[in-house]
Amino acid sequence: MARNTEIKARLAGIPELLPRVAALATGGPEEIDQDDTFFRCADGRLKLRTFSEDRGELIFYRRADRQGPKESHYLIAPTAAPGDLRRLLAQSIGVTGRVVKHRTVYLVGRTRVHLDRVEGLGDFLELEVVLRDDEDAAAGIDEAHALMDRLGVRAAQLVEGAYVDLLAARTAREGKAS
Repeated sequence: MARNTEIKARLAGIPELLPRVAALATGGPEEIDQDDTFFRCADGRLKLRTFSEDRGELIFYRRADRQGPKESHYLIAPTAAPGDLRRLLAQSIGVTGRVVKHRTVYLVGRTRVHLDRVEGLGDFLELEVVLRDDEDAAAGIDEAHALMDRLGVRAAQLVEGAYVDLLAARTAREGKAS
């Protein structure tokens, strides 16, 4: 399985971080609209990421749901029929959530820097340090911390869990309030 080290941080707004990311970037920006549907999965997470009617990716991944840099193992299978695949998976194993976002992607060396505007949640930064097969996760963690420092991202901004978890928690809080 491919691996990376990831962090996710809440932002007050993308515009204030954008110039710092662009100044460090070795690639990008790439603007991407993503519609992620999550499905029941006993061991990890399974999501279908749709980019367009005829382009998507089925992604399985495992990672700890905690704040700060964490190692993620993942597999990706492209699909030319994301709508059909979504219906098939929804009927066979069930949907657990959905996340719609606009993502601006930069590269800083081997790190994918995502500036995400997530519907219902707001703005976030994700760093994904791509690891070599023979590389220890600690190297990616160190690199993520160093890039956080260069971007001025504080530990208090770090977020635990996936966007789908944050949306579910928000929905649960709103349900209790009404």
